[in-house]
Amino acid sequence: TFDTFMESSWYYARYTCPHYNEGMLDEKAANYWLPVDQYVGGIEHAIMHLLYFRFFHKLMRDFGLVSSDEPAKRLLCQGMVLADAFYYTAESGERIWISPTEVTVERDEKGRIAKAYDKDGRELVHAGMTKMSKSKNNGIDPQEMVDKYGADTVRLFMMFASPAEMTLEWQESGVEGANRFIKRVWRQVYEHTEKGAVKPLIVEQLTNDQKTFRRELHKTIAKVTDDIGRRQTFNTAIAAVMEFMNRLQKAPQETEQDRALMDEALNAIVRLLYPMMPHACFVMWKALGHDSNIDYASWPVADESAMIEDEKLIVVQINGKVRAKLTVPADATEEFVTNVAKSEANVQKHLDNMTIRKVIYVPGKLLNLVVG
Repeated sequence: TFDTFMESSWYYARYTCPHYNEGMLDEKAANYWLPVDQYVGGIEHAIMHLLYFRFFHKLMRDFGLVSSDEPAKRLLCQGMVLADAFYYTAESGERIWISPTEVTVERDEKGRIAKAYDKDGRELVHAGMTKMSKSKNNGIDPQEMVDKYGADTVRLFMMFASPAEMTLEWQESGVEGANRFIKRVWRQVYEHTEKGAVKPLIVEQLTNDQKTFRRELHKTIAKVTDDIGRRQTFNTAIAAVMEFMNRLQKAPQETEQDRALMDEALNAIVRLLYPMMPHACFVMWKALGHDSNIDYASWPVADESAMIEDEKLIVVQINGKVRAKLTVPADATEEFVTNVAKSEANVQKHLDNMTIRKVIYVPGKLLNLVVG
C-alpha cells in the first residue's frame, strides 16, 4: 500500500488517463493535458503538498512519462476565511465557545458589535474576527447558508467580498447583499423578456446616448474578461458588472433599438456572471430565448469599435477651479479646446481683465488656464 503523500502527489497526472492499464501513465494523454493550467490551494499547502507535487512531476519527467518541467502553469493561494467568535466563561473557568449562528448581536452607530447574547440570554464576550476553527466553534456550515440563500448567493458573496488571495471576513449581511444583487439581475431579465421579441441591433443607427451605453457595456466585458482571465481578481470583475447594472437599470426602453441594446447587454451580463452564479444564469440564459444550455455558449467578446470614443468630456479650470465642462471631438487639439473654452460664458466671466499666463492641457481630460 502506497503512502497517501505519494498518491496525492501525482493524482492530477493520472486524471488524464484513468482507464489506462498498461502502466502508470499514458504518455500521449498526459502530455496532451499537462501541465495543469491553474492550481488553486490554501496557503497551508505552500510547502508540503506543493513541494511533493513538484518533486513527483520532475521524477515522472526524468522517467520519460511527462515532457513538462513543472506540474502547473499558474498558482493561486487563497486566503483564510474569518468569522466572529463568541464565548462565555463557565464556573470552572473554561471558555465555552458559541457558534455565531446561535448568537444575537447589538451594534453601535458605526456597525460594530457592542453586545452579544446566546439563545439563553447569557451575555457573551466577542473575541473578534478570527480564523474559522473547531476550537472556537466559529465555523459556518456552508449548507446552512445554501439552504437559506442558495448556492449561487454563497458563491457570489465569497468571490466578491475579498480578493481571492486575501483573508475573507464572513458577514451574513454581505451574503444578503449578494442575494439582493442576484434578484436584481433576475428581475431585469424577467422584465425584459416579458415585453416579447426583440428586433436586431443596428449599430449604424444608434444615437450618441445609445453609443455611450454600448461603449460602457463593451468596456465592462473587456474588464471582466481581463480580471478573471489574467488578473484573477474575481471581486473586481463582479464589482464591474454591479456598476454596469446600475447604469443598465436606468437605460431607456422607448425604442426598438433601446430594447435591442438591452438584449445585447443582458446576454453579455448573464455569461459574465455564469462562473460566479451558474444556477441562476442557466435559467436566465434559457429565458433570454436560447435553445442550447449556457454551458455551450461562447464567452462574450468586447467589440473594439464600440469602445472607441467619438467625443471626450473636458473639465475646464481657471487657476485650478472648475468653471466649465466641454464635450469635444476625441481628436480635438489643445488649440481647439482652448478656443471652445474661451467662448463659454462662465469662462469668459472669469477671464475678464485677466491675462492667461499658462495653459495646462491633459489631452481628453483637463484644460487649466492659469491667469493673473
